[in-house]
Amino acid sequence: MTDRRHTRQHVDSLGFLLRWIVWTFPLGIVVGTACAGFLWALDAVTLLRFQYSWLVWLLPAAGAVSAGLYFHFGQNSERGSNLILDEIHQPKEGVPLRMAPLVLLGTLITHLFGGSAGREGTAVQMGGSLASTLNRIPGFRRADSSIMLSAGMAAGFAGVFGTPFAGTVFAIEVLTIGRMNLTAFVPCLIAAMVSDRTCLMLGATHTHYSIAGPDASSQFAGSAADVSLLLKCVLVGIVFGLVSQLFVQTTHLVHALCRRIPGPVWLRPVAGGLVVLALWLIAGRSDYLGLGVLSGPDSTITISSAFNSREPGPFSWLWKLIFTATTVGSGFKGGEVTPLFYVGATLGNALSGPMEAPMDLFAGLGFVAVFAGATNTPLACTIMAVELFGSDYVAAFAVTCATAWLFSGSAGLYSAQRVLPKHDG
Repeated sequence: MTDRRHTRQHVDSLGFLLRWIVWTFPLGIVVGTACAGFLWALDAVTLLRFQYSWLVWLLPAAGAVSAGLYFHFGQNSERGSNLILDEIHQPKEGVPLRMAPLVLLGTLITHLFGGSAGREGTAVQMGGSLASTLNRIPGFRRADSSIMLSAGMAAGFAGVFGTPFAGTVFAIEVLTIGRMNLTAFVPCLIAAMVSDRTCLMLGATHTHYSIAGPDASSQFAGSAADVSLLLKCVLVGIVFGLVSQLFVQTTHLVHALCRRIPGPVWLRPVAGGLVVLALWLIAGRSDYLGLGVLSGPDSTITISSAFNSREPGPFSWLWKLIFTATTVGSGFKGGEVTPLFYVGATLGNALSGPMEAPMDLFAGLGFVAVFAGATNTPLACTIMAVELFGSDYVAAFAVTCATAWLFSGSAGLYSAQRVLPKHDG
């Protein structure tokens, strides 16, 4: 009797695997192709802004156009990633296909005119939108729609960052703080890996960051020094967690203030665009506009520079935080994660001196830990660190991300994220 039950379980598992290969393999191809096109277009509009710097002055008008598009054509697409999370928690009407082209166009508008935003929100929303469209194909079980949406999120995340394993875990971990349902793990993994490979086959490239591994002469070589490093990781992890909370609260505050602006909704990004222009003039440099990945003729502080140069200075992270919270909080499209990489990397760079620690290592710790705190995804961010930087400092990544998550508060970037207590105390 026991053997029959085990045989039945194996048959069911095989059926589950084959069914999700059939559904998520094409999903990964479609989402990976969309992500590759998005990455090309994003680089193109960024280079265009570098060439024609006067485009920044049109940012408020660009915000009005983007808001107008969503107002007339978006319907519930305006809710973005939160709509996808809600549909995973409790499937209702699904995610409209119009979300994919709208968020793509809105994000390109943001970056063309200098708004400080990211790209993960765009990729995740495109993935969720395309996955929801496949949900409507005859023969698809409605009961599986939540898993399909998670797979779409994983595929979008993996395609845009080149981190399929982190994308898999992120799509599961981001749903509920403090709890992970692994039912969707295999479908998410398939979709994420296929999406990543599709992007690479189409020639899409990702920025590479490097952290020098420990050697025998390093102050962090040996067990005693390892303890010293991990203690420093706890200390900077607390700082990273508090900064991630500051970013989330500032973004939510800007959003709440903009909602109080009387008149049509397009006035909100107009106001945000005007504030960004004022910040740009006060800062006196263009380093905090846009994505923060490519360097232009008058912008030299990038995420990459935080790994090998003291140029970012002690407050670049704060400038980028304010620029991004203003841009995203006022309604411009894009995302927050890549700017969070910038905030974390430049903050880690600034902390490495006082902590007498390697600059590249602490930039990498901040890169993932501020993201972990803001999205409440410490496991996904630890895996991302290993995928991007290697496994030499995996313990340092894990400790820093966990500490940042613990000290980042209960609120996160996504209001639809369900919250459980982080500890009993």
